[in-house]
Amino acid sequence: MISANMLRGPRPFPLGDERTHYWRVQRMARATGLDLAEAQRLGVLPQHDWAGMVGRCRGCLWAENCDRWLDKRPEMTDDLCGPRTCPEDCVNRRVFATLQGELDHEV
Repeated sequence: MISANMLRGPRPFPLGDERTHYWRVQRMARATGLDLAEAQRLGVLPQHDWAGMVGRCRGCLWAENCDRWLDKRPEMTDDLCGPRTCPEDCVNRRVFATLQGELDHEV
């Protein structure tokens, strides 16, 4: 599957608002069950990596769809099963998975 981020091509485009994307990354982490504060406390998420996550989000072309995904309420069965699966088009999907693996390993 080709994501929106793969289609953007070599032309530069303006980055999104830093504060908006900071909160978007926070919301995505929360929706997928990742505790960013705990990751920072344990040292598995250094400040420069956190800034990189926000920067990647600012350059993501899927941001509007991300907001729709985050605003959509999970089905009742999803809510009972726990965190939602991070969308494939999320530019931070692999980082979230890596951090969650590190946190699971720490526990």
